[in-house]
Amino acid sequence: MVTTIVLAYLLVVLAIGTLSHRLFRGTSEDYFVASRTIGPIVLLMTLFGTNMTAFAVLGASGEAYHVGIGVFSLVGSAAALINPVIFLFVGTRLWRLGRRHGYLTQVGLFRDRWESRSLGLLLFVALVGLIIPYLLIGVMGAGLSLEAITDGAIPRWAGSLVVCAVVLAYVWSGGLRGTAWVNTFQTSVFMSLGIVTFAVIVDKLGGLTTAMALVAATTPDLLIRGDAITPWQFLTYTCIPLSVGMMPHMFMHWLSARSAETFRLSVVAFPICLAVVWLPSVLLGVLGRIDFPDLEGTAANSVLIEMVGHYAPGVLGGLLAAGVCAAIMSSLDSQSLSLGTMFTEDIVRHYAAGHRWSERHQIRLGRAFVGVVLAVTFVLAQILDQSIFALAIWSFSGLAALFPLVAAALFWRRSTRQGAIACVVCAVSSWVYFLLRSGGDPGYTLGEAGVMPVVVMVAISTAALIGVSLITPPPGPRAIEKFFGSVGCRSV
Repeated sequence: MVTTIVLAYLLVVLAIGTLSHRLFRGTSEDYFVASRTIGPIVLLMTLFGTNMTAFAVLGASGEAYHVGIGVFSLVGSAAALINPVIFLFVGTRLWRLGRRHGYLTQVGLFRDRWESRSLGLLLFVALVGLIIPYLLIGVMGAGLSLEAITDGAIPRWAGSLVVCAVVLAYVWSGGLRGTAWVNTFQTSVFMSLGIVTFAVIVDKLGGLTTAMALVAATTPDLLIRGDAITPWQFLTYTCIPLSVGMMPHMFMHWLSARSAETFRLSVVAFPICLAVVWLPSVLLGVLGRIDFPDLEGTAANSVLIEMVGHYAPGVLGGLLAAGVCAAIMSSLDSQSLSLGTMFTEDIVRHYAAGHRWSERHQIRLGRAFVGVVLAVTFVLAQILDQSIFALAIWSFSGLAALFPLVAAALFWRRSTRQGAIACVVCAVSSWVYFLLRSGGDPGYTLGEAGVMPVVVMVAISTAALIGVSLITPPPGPRAIEKFFGSVGCRSV
């Protein structure tokens, strides 16, 4: 039954993605940014769905299983506050510049902003390297979920392969429009099914009060912030959501908006949507200690699936499996498409400018690179065995360390290309250093105070950007006029 429901769901997703191809205009702009025609509801659902990976559904519940409800305060509440601010003050400005100057990628925008091909190439490599762990979250989550909820009928490798194949099929066919349509459907699915699943499981446990009392009787530390999360760790986690400002897939969706006013609904409703998904995931992770008290390490990634199999087998189990697939695919598609767009626009077209690339060839190149990215990610997902929460936190930390770059591009005229390059180099170098030093532990902090490495990484990249910019010649007037003229970076 579960397998049948999942397969039926995947067929529906394929049908939606294929249907969007009927509106395809045959241009690279239409394939990569849907001709900048996405409206407010679809934009909200795509921005939210793209941001909610297996990290939110499986990673949050798995981490809450070990740490407790404080996990929501670490990431969920910070993202609810910071993400809308970035949408408003960064997203709308990038949209305005993209629409006026025809940008399809952030690499192209930053390359023009500081008139540096070297910066563009360096940033491309950095972004691809930081997004690969993010892609792994989805592919690993798909395999783990389908294997657990079908009792091994769909092995881990097969679950990952099927999800990758479905994503490739509708991204190949519909581009960003197909991705946006599918994301709107899938976001609705995993939000609604998450609420239903939470209600059913809590009801089977005798109600939320009774369930919490059972947890309090055995592991009361899970119901308070406790010593596992220090005040400094809680405070410095607020830097993690800065990563949204440098995610290639978020940038791509921002560029697809019909107008600056399209962002308003996303700014207002994003925190509500986030609470709807994160709160049930975190609470179910905590409640998982009642019936599954002995899960260790990465085994906690599947605690939500174990609870569904225990309390809601059959049809609801199949629907939840579909919901988990929805959460995974709604981010995996955008992430892979954004890398395909960057490869086509920032590598092939830019460095082979002498060759006349037709619109059809550009689209084919983008599709091919999406296939390569998904294939590489699938292989890595079969080799690695990492915590989904850990992969997410380290990916976000690296992207957050690059946030000073977009802030300077939009708000600091005096910043220079040397400063921008120094920012990227220091961000990546500090990320590699702390990743190796911590062994990939998402809870790694500096000293007894509990300061997260991301704060130091952001501080280092910011200092490098400012310091080097101040001792190097200012940018030329052409770039300044282009980005800060009468229509450059105005507020909405």
